Amino acid sequence: MATSLDVRGLTVQLPTRTGWVRPVNDVSFALGEGESLGIVGESGSGKTMLALALMGLLPPGARCQGEAWLDVQRADDRNGHSKSSRTNLVTAGSAEMRALRGRDIAMIFQEPMTALNPVVRVGAQVAEAIRVHEASLGATEIRGRTLHALERASIPDPAMRARQYPHQLSGGLRQRVMIAMALAAGPGVLIADEPTTALDVTVQKQILELLGTLRRELRLSLLFITHDLGVVAQIADRVMVMYAGRIVEEGPTSEVLRHPRHPYTEGLLRAAPRLSREALASIPGSVPALDELPPGCAFAPRCALHVDKCDVALPELVNVGSADANHRARCILAK
Repeated sequence: MATSLDVRGLTVQLPTRTGWVRPVNDVSFALGEGESLGIVGESGSGKTMLALALMGLLPPGARCQGEAWLDVQRADDRNGHSKSSRTNLVTAGSAEMRALRGRDIAMIFQEPMTALNPVVRVGAQVAEAIRVHEASLGATEIRGRTLHALERASIPDPAMRARQYPHQLSGGLRQRVMIAMALAAGPGVLIADEPTTALDVTVQKQILELLGTLRRELRLSLLFITHDLGVVAQIADRVMVMYAGRIVEEGPTSEVLRHPRHPYTEGLLRAAPRLSREALASIPGSVPALDELPPGCAFAPRCALHVDKCDVALPELVNVGSADANHRARCILAK
């Protein structure tokens, strides 16, 4: 199965007491088959809300505009031909989204203990993800596919673990169960929302290696959300930096991390821990409230390179660096 995602001008609006705010504002990107895209930013930058919009899981009252095209090409075992479908996730109805979730696009949530049902055995939860999309399967076949999903997620002794409850598993095993659930029905697009944040560094490395292996073997299109640039360097082909709901920089991971062109990206890199004994340089201030955004660049009040022109109008996302770098930044000083 080949799957790709093409997002164009995606905007999410939420109602507040002071009016409508936009946690995701005019976001566009493409994710090809087998590609990994990292989304980076501080808390409140819009990363998780973007993922929820793509999954059709926005909170009540939210409004979504723009386009998010999910292209799926699936082999037909009956005649050897392939069938393709193209769905706009923004306008899809609730029934259509239920059919797509898990089968074509899936999500790993940040905290497994809140995502897993604490009173249902983990095997039954993985089996449910299969049964929803394969209602014709018998109990024996569903059990076999459940154990295969757990084994593929590198869970030792899957038959024994399937009989356990979430609280009986370590944090790393719970996250592996989430991965097994997400991939059980064979989706082509996988969204991982900070799946390693609550794990220690050794388990974090194992989970990242597992996701990388599964992406290569299954040709997954991986959208990886994190605040850790070190994690992005390990797993993402391209990176997209978000601030106050907008993309402020995007490009190949190595290019963006070595030659950042937006002051916010530079600030994130300076604030990241290093092995050398250098003092961490924090970014002053905090992300502005969405109902109090400045008229020009949203990062201007915190930017050390701020000039008067920054307050006049919102900068465009423009090409920077060499012509073939495919590197863009939203800054009037970017070249």
